[in-house]
Order: sequence, then C-alpha cells, then structure tokens
Amino acid sequence: MSESSVDTLSVALFSEMFMADQLARNRLSKALPKGMELSHFSVLNHLARLNDEKSPAQLAKAFHVTRGAMTNTLNKLEWAGHVHIRPDWDDARRKFVTISPSGRAARDAALQAITPIIGNMVTKIGPDKVRNVLPVLREMRQILSDME
Repeated sequence: MSESSVDTLSVALFSEMFMADQLARNRLSKALPKGMELSHFSVLNHLARLNDEKSPAQLAKAFHVTRGAMTNTLNKLEWAGHVHIRPDWDDARRKFVTISPSGRAARDAALQAITPIIGNMVTKIGPDKVRNVLPVLREMRQILSDME
C-alpha cells in the first residue's frame, strides 16, 4: 500500500471515529437523567465497576484528563451526593473517592436510559461485526495511550 493511500485510509478512519464519537456523545447526553453529564456517568460507572477507592489523580489518569478537570467533575458528583471523598488517613494532602449508594442508583438509572440506544446500535450493526471490531479499537486505544 502506498504512503498516500495509507494517509488517506488513516484520515478516513479517524474522521469516522471523530464523527461517531460526536454523534454518540450527543445522543447519549440527551438520554442521561436530568443534570447528569457524560463525564459524571463515566466516573460513576468506573467507580461502580471497580468497587474500590481511587484517588482523584488516579481517576484523572484513567480518563486522560487534567487533575483540575477531574476535581471539577468530582466536586459536582460530591455535591449531588453521588460520591464520598475522604482524606487519606496517612497523608492528609491526598484524598480517596468512593461511589455512594445514591451514586450507584444514579449510575443504574443512567445505564437504564442509555442501554436501549447502544443496544439498538449493536443490533443494527450485528453482534458479530461488533465483536470483530472491538479488538481493533482496543489495540488503537492502547497504541494511543502508549504514545503519551
């Protein structure tokens, strides 16, 4: 494959990914419960799946956002009662975040709202096609993550 056709393929791939990302974010954001942002759902979902405490710095790293951006999201989640933030008993400069029962309920409500949308898409595309593309997307994510 020539360099020119690789470049064309690369641009087409990322253009489609960016457009799909924008459309998915827009559609899912509209379906989330009132007051919940996609970033809120993402953090709640992450904490619920881990079922463990994480520091704000660990969460920022996991989501590839600045500590300031994560602090902003966590402050909103704490204000809504969806997370508990406590000091590290060994180092008062550090904090730990856990999901609260209210946060689990909010995450579950959000999942209930968005699952029909994403499930419908998988049905329309076909489960086999989705299974086949997942390893490629995971590899792309890993390569991009390693470039940091």
